Amino acid sequence: MNPIELLDYAGVAVFAATGALAASRKELDIIGFLFLASITGIGGGTLRDFILNLPVFWVANSGYVLICAVMAVLVFFSAHRVESRYKLLLWLDAIGLAAFAVMGAAKGLAITGSPVVSVITGVLTATFGGILRDLIAGEPSVLLRPEIYVTAALAGAALFTFGDLVGMSALPSSLLGFAAAFLVRGGALKFGWSFPAYKSRPGRRPEDIP
Repeated sequence: MNPIELLDYAGVAVFAATGALAASRKELDIIGFLFLASITGIGGGTLRDFILNLPVFWVANSGYVLICAVMAVLVFFSAHRVESRYKLLLWLDAIGLAAFAVMGAAKGLAITGSPVVSVITGVLTATFGGILRDLIAGEPSVLLRPEIYVTAALAGAALFTFGDLVGMSALPSSLLGFAAAFLVRGGALKFGWSFPAYKSRPGRRPEDIP
């Protein structure tokens, strides 16, 4: 198994776990766990494959769905042992984001040869599953949290793509992209890194408009 395939399976497993942890916070039944784990684990990759006009990866290989199911069952029976499930969810999400940023970029680059498409598919693969999870579970959306999220996926996808373009082999370029995404997202979680937010201003009164 090459590094890209390993990151793919790891990303699905970790993201599925975050979906199941969200289900545990909502005290859902096992079907709810299976649904949220699957949506989170395969959502980003499904969008990526649609965009690239490829056979959807979990249809071609049902093992991905089985990974989601296994993670859902494991979390169903063990989530109560975790003292702070939301904190764990965020850190697992950071690992999944880093893995999928690289995997999505690798697939986009392999299919199109375009660095721009590579970075975009990396970002979409890494973020869409978490967005779906929060939307369906009614959790605070990762996009609306103040600390950096999408930028972490962007950093990972971009550095993986850069490594590939300068001739690095799959393992070091994958590690470079994974480390970049995880460190940026981890720093945001640990230290609250964020960009300056937009501050609204009062609109002009009609009489002030020439």
